[in-house]
Amino acid sequence: MPLLQIVMVLIVVGVLLWLVNRFIPMAGSIKTILNAVVVIVVVLWLLNIFGIFHSVSGIHIGT
Repeated sequence: MPLLQIVMVLIVVGVLLWLVNRFIPMAGSIKTILNAVVVIVVVLWLLNIFGIFHSVSGIHIGT
């Protein structure tokens, strides 16, 4: 995946998160949880893109 495409995805995710935080009324605790989940997912996605998370993705839980 080209670097420009990664930057564009990060910008889009950031703008969408900002729009949700700015214009959708919700409790502060829910906003904090939503922000944390989005940041964790983006960090895991970036680690997977750069090949750092690849070795962990082979682990399967359950059957």
